[in-house]
Amino acid sequence: MNRRIRTALGVALTATLVTTAAPAPATAHDRRPSVIALPDGFAPEGVAAAGRYAWFGSRATGEIYRADLITGAGKQVSPATGTPSLGLKIDPRGRLFVAGGTAGDARVIDTRTGDVLASYRFAEAPTFVNDVTLTRDAAWFTDSNRPVLYRLPLGRGGTLPPADGFTTLPLTGDFQQDGTGVNLNGIAPTPDGRALIVVQSNTGTLFRVDPATGVTTAVDVPGATFLNGDGLLLLGRTLYVVQNFLNQVAVVDLNRSGTAGVARGVITDPGFDVPTTVAAALGRLYLPNGRFTTPPTPTTPYTVVAVDPR
Repeated sequence: MNRRIRTALGVALTATLVTTAAPAPATAHDRRPSVIALPDGFAPEGVAAAGRYAWFGSRATGEIYRADLITGAGKQVSPATGTPSLGLKIDPRGRLFVAGGTAGDARVIDTRTGDVLASYRFAEAPTFVNDVTLTRDAAWFTDSNRPVLYRLPLGRGGTLPPADGFTTLPLTGDFQQDGTGVNLNGIAPTPDGRALIVVQSNTGTLFRVDPATGVTTAVDVPGATFLNGDGLLLLGRTLYVVQNFLNQVAVVDLNRSGTAGVARGVITDPGFDVPTTVAAALGRLYLPNGRFTTPPTPTTPYTVVAVDPR
């Protein structure tokens, strides 16, 4: 492969970190399972997908589980840590970025070996590092207990920073921390890649964040609210907002800068049982059921539901 082709491929892979292309539609003879079983007692939260595989994090133990989206078979790829594994994102290098919830941390895992490549302690209690998104030059994490974002800069070739190489970005402007409930939750880039979108779960508001200054502005989506907003997924200009306790996914068409949008309705499914986050793969959206209203036990069943995008 010559240098020009290698360069073109590298640019294409990098671009996927900012805006993922819409998935191809499913075929009429699709035999992929619409429901995938996770291990009993797993208590899933985050999901990330690449190719035919998806990775899930356990909020109960921190284990990372990989499922084959075509066969439904799965296996553990990273053992329990004793702390939560919440929001997940995977990069083109096969590295999984994991938000650590009440541990106030994040870690980066090699999906091929399960090895922990790096760990970062962002904050001490009270903290809840909830979700993560990737841009061309950084991994960004939300904290549901604090009005800040954490930034892990990615160096040349995606080099990870040292353990103390992160920065904390205080948020100002329209966003205001509201009580002690879940505030900041899901996070995604804007369609133009110049800013970030976050959802405030307890107020149902989307905010655009300037990553250079931390200044926030409410996203104008007339007639819509996103109460219980959890994971976010951007495909092109379409933003999917998982509303966990409402058992639905709101669909919003954004402008390029992410300052305004139009609500296009919601996606529901009889199999939803408090879905938490969402990833796109193989022409579908995959959502793990957090089952927050069901008391967790070692034998509680958990599933992942696949739905068509719209």
